[in-house]
Amino acid sequence: MASHHAHATTSAAARCAGPVARRHVLQAGLGGFTSLSLPGMLRLRAESPRSDAAPRTAVIMVWLPGGCSHIDTYDPKPDAPSEYRGPFQTIPTRIPGLRFTELLPRQAAIADRFTLVRSMAQTAAGHPAGSMQMLSGDMDTRDKPKPRLPDWMCVANYLRSREGTSGIALPRYVGINPPLEYNGPAYVGDAYGPFTVTGDPNSPTFSVPNLGLSDSAEVERLGRRVSLRKRLDDLQRAVDRRLETEALDAFESQAMQLLTSPEAKVAFDLSREDERTRDRYGRNAWGQQLLMARRLVEAGVEVVTTSLSGPLCGRVNNWDDHAVNHHIFDALRFRADAYDMAVSALIEDVHERGLADRVLVVVTGEFGRTPKIEYSPSTGAGNASAPAGTKQPGRDHWPRAYSNIWAGGGITPGQVIGATDSRGSDVVERRCSAHDFLATIYHHLGIDASHVTIQDFNGRPTPIVDHGRPIPELTPSGAG
Repeated sequence: MASHHAHATTSAAARCAGPVARRHVLQAGLGGFTSLSLPGMLRLRAESPRSDAAPRTAVIMVWLPGGCSHIDTYDPKPDAPSEYRGPFQTIPTRIPGLRFTELLPRQAAIADRFTLVRSMAQTAAGHPAGSMQMLSGDMDTRDKPKPRLPDWMCVANYLRSREGTSGIALPRYVGINPPLEYNGPAYVGDAYGPFTVTGDPNSPTFSVPNLGLSDSAEVERLGRRVSLRKRLDDLQRAVDRRLETEALDAFESQAMQLLTSPEAKVAFDLSREDERTRDRYGRNAWGQQLLMARRLVEAGVEVVTTSLSGPLCGRVNNWDDHAVNHHIFDALRFRADAYDMAVSALIEDVHERGLADRVLVVVTGEFGRTPKIEYSPSTGAGNASAPAGTKQPGRDHWPRAYSNIWAGGGITPGQVIGATDSRGSDVVERRCSAHDFLATIYHHLGIDASHVTIQDFNGRPTPIVDHGRPIPELTPSGAG
């Protein structure tokens, strides 16, 4: 693939203090539906008018913010001393000789449908720097307030936007409660950030924030929280009234069409799913986020990210299981059922719905947790945390060794890649770096990361992956 170059773009969010021109209302109101201006996004799509007939390869990344304990899930060490191994029993999986902890019975039962990497490693111990290594390849170990490099999701959106239109009424990159804290578009520009959906998709009042027109002189203000389908129907009725639609340029008309199209309605409308399917994913935020992700890639979205965070994690809303935050073992028990149910349902659906060659699913966080258990006083009571001052167990940050899982993407399932030592402290076989992680995802998307550069803010061509190669076991020939 030839090299690609970009110039930084920035956009200021429009603010509405009162009645304004319809065009400005659309730019603010529709832009508020996502993290970018919809007309701007559609202009970017129009740069290359070619449309592909067949659905493109796609990636769903399920992010575990804070770092999941590998020892207590995918890489148990039952023979390690008690101060390392934790309290959980191990259980067999569908792969002979492979064992998980008792927290993951559903994933254990379908271990022949995904591949486990037990030898991930990176070099940054902080959440910002660790996340930036995994998502953008920035090897700086210092924590920074914002990313220096664009994350792989924005890069993929940028590069594919220049290859042609997607041929659907949905954006390429959608974030469902996505990980946004330590990553972003950097110098590729805000236009390539995610089309963001926030909130709890399991809630009966779920809606996409800021959807609808805000000019009260033209359309009744759509401020109350209702379902996404209802909000889209309201907007469709506004369009049907033909209020000054002739004054819109082509891109603004397309933006309206995107939000009122049957494709968009169907893709985001979880009520169209069989009740048993919704139950199988779990009637909670995580389950319905992953179900929505599956619906979106089926509809043609090419990159979907979603973060398993919030109240289902426990008191501090993430997987950062220091003793001061959580009783780690209570926290893992607290979130295990929702996590195990949602991930296993997604993996099963990728295979059973004919998506296994086209759609890659990867489940990961920025690092693992310390093999040795530490004890400190809790800083507060809550789900999975004892009252303040109570000494409880935890594990700290551990980038030297951790696990992630991969499904679909044409990968031969049932593999186990790499190994850690007897305590889970260090990789002893087949070390896989953050850059290998990124190169593997790019490979699935048909992007040769070893040859692609993008101009940074200073006009310097910057590789999208500086070091690292696709992990061979995760890159079947002909992928992309």
